[in-house]
Amino acid sequence: MPRVREITDPGDDPTLKEIFAKEIETAGAVFNTSKVQAHTPGIMKAAKALSAAVDRSGLLPKALLPLVYLRVALINGCPF
Repeated sequence: MPRVREITDPGDDPTLKEIFAKEIETAGAVFNTSKVQAHTPGIMKAAKALSAAVDRSGLLPKALLPLVYLRVALINGCPF
């Protein structure tokens, strides 16, 4: 359970509507991190853009990315 209340309804915010819809379309649900980051839609959008830029940069081999994400999650104490 997160320490910060999750936002599950995007309300009238166009940024939240867009991101929530995209995650539901691609993953079947809104990610927990997105529900928490939804408190600050601008920062959430920037964080997602940063993550996408790392993926697209090609600086890390595609097979290494999941291991990097897992290591970061372990360092941060994320149970996923």
